[in-house]
Amino acid sequence: MTNDATTLNASAPARQRWNVVRRLSCILLLAFVIGFILNRVAQQFDRSPRPAGFLRGLVQGALMPASMPNLLIGHDVVIYAVNNNGVFYKLGYTMGVNGCGAIFFGIFYWRLKRWRNRQ
Repeated sequence: MTNDATTLNASAPARQRWNVVRRLSCILLLAFVIGFILNRVAQQFDRSPRPAGFLRGLVQGALMPASMPNLLIGHDVVIYAVNNNGVFYKLGYTMGVNGCGAIFFGIFYWRLKRWRNRQ
């Protein structure tokens, strides 16, 4: 009986490591997909003569943190529209970055608190 219990306890850390690897892989894959989409959307918008406005700034700002894995491996990801309407685009971009950070860190700290309460 003790041998079976030891085997079950030994597989728990391996399962936890696998879960961490799987989650990190999913996050990186999602980040690359977002970077790819950002580049394609930026190419379409660059063809338009209209400058980027508040909504586009909000979206680009919110998706900007996900472009880091692409930038780290050398892919040039468009994270800011050069042809913008000024203050409103920059306001949207800033709100997008801050909103994304607030959501990410809010979820992170909520999960950390739940994890600490379990132990």
